[in-house]
Formats: sequence, structure tokens, C-alpha cells
Amino acid sequence: MHIVRIENLDQPGLADYSRLTDVALRRVSEPEGGLYIAESSKVITRALAAGHRPRSVLVQEQWLADVEPLLADWPDVPVYVGESKVLEKLTGYNLHRGALAAMHRPQLAPVADILRDARRIVILEDIVDHTNVGAIFRSVAGLGADAVLITPRCADPLYRRSVRVSMGTVLQVPWTRLPEWSEAAPLLHDAGFHLAALALSDEAVTLDAFAADAPDRVALILGTEGDGLSSQALAVADTVVTIPMQHGVDSLNVASASALALYVLRV
Repeated sequence: MHIVRIENLDQPGLADYSRLTDVALRRVSEPEGGLYIAESSKVITRALAAGHRPRSVLVQEQWLADVEPLLADWPDVPVYVGESKVLEKLTGYNLHRGALAAMHRPQLAPVADILRDARRIVILEDIVDHTNVGAIFRSVAGLGADAVLITPRCADPLYRRSVRVSMGTVLQVPWTRLPEWSEAAPLLHDAGFHLAALALSDEAVTLDAFAADAPDRVALILGTEGDGLSSQALAVADTVVTIPMQHGVDSLNVASASALALYVLRV
């Protein structure tokens, strides 16, 4: 490993961990495409397994041995090593998971490539809470759906909190961004997907009824936390599906709803 001991917080290379927000990391001009932060050895392992390229690693002294085998194929990547208090001062929080890695963002795949072999996909429309995005990715991975598509205004799955909440599954589940609905809906329909919008509606069918005779290829559309799905999403949907509720509760948190729907619709 190319170990670099942290002697002061102004050392070149440390700015990725101290001076840049998630938004700024995504927009840095070099490297092309920007960066994201992978937190913990488990998440770094999944990022590397997905073929993502590390730019550097930041690690506490006691976790250095755990990081070493992960970087066997990357001997020239700098590994910045420091004590816990030094790293907390650098990052602004307690690095209790032991390691961070600044990773190059991969190029997003075309929508057609994501859809080609998929049967169950999830579409996230304008979901802005990174915790919900990460939790949905974890459900997709755990319950056997094939991919996630996100709308232009949806939160970034590679934000640090999304990656952490997902337990790194955002790095293994295929995903990409959709264009606006006017272009996205024909792409999905041409690929043979039935668009099932999870929403409240007088015309909705229950989740159980839909699952009993579900089409071969289903795209489950989930809406933003406050207002739910947009009128555009509902207009392109082939079916509106609802989860029957009791005791005056009208809906579930979007991450909980995704897990329930994916379990019922599992192939």
C-alpha cells in the first residue's frame, strides 16, 4: 500500500474528505464525472467489486490491516492514515466505521441496457430523502428486484448517507436516471414493462389483486415523500396499485411500502 501519514490537515489529497460536500464531490471537474464517498470496509469492498475505481482511502491506524487486502489491485492509491481525533477534526464527525474511500463515479448506463434482462424494476420519482433512497435500494437487493430507475429530480443514490443506509447495495444494484416522463414512458412500454403506480386512488386495485395476475415485466413507480406521485406519472401508469390500510392510516413510509410491494410481487 501507498501509505501517507497525516501530518497536517492541509496536505494535498485530503480536501476530498474535508472541504467538499456531497454535491461538490459530484461536480468536481477532475476527475471527469466527479467522486463519491464510500464509508466502511464493507461498502468499499462492494464498490471495488462493482468495478469502481478508488482515488484515495482515509483510515484510522487500527483499521489499516483490514483495508490492505482490499487494495491489493490498487498499490498506487494513497492511503491516508491518522488517529481518530485527527480524522474527526478533518471530516467533522467520528469515523467509527474505520475507513472512507474517495471513489470515482462510474458512468451511468443507458436505460435500455438496464431494462434488457430485467423483469421487476423500481422507479423512484423525485424522492429527496437520502435515507429513503438507500433503504429502497436495500429492499430491491434483498427482495430480488432487478434494477432501479430514478427521475431527474430524485436524490443521488451515491450520496454518502444513501450508500451507508443501503449497506452498499446501491453499488451492486443496476441503476440509472430516466429522462422526463414524456420520453421515459415510451422507453419502458417499448421494453414490455407494465407501469404500476403505487398511489391512493378511487380506481386503484389492491396490491394482492394485482400480484395475483401480475404481468411478466413490472415497473413499480414510487413517489416523493410529501405529495406522492405526480400527475404525469399517474397519467402514464397502466395500473394504480394501493396497499390496503387500517385504523385510519392512509399510507406507509415510501421505503416501507417498497419493501412490502416488492415482497408481494417477487418473482
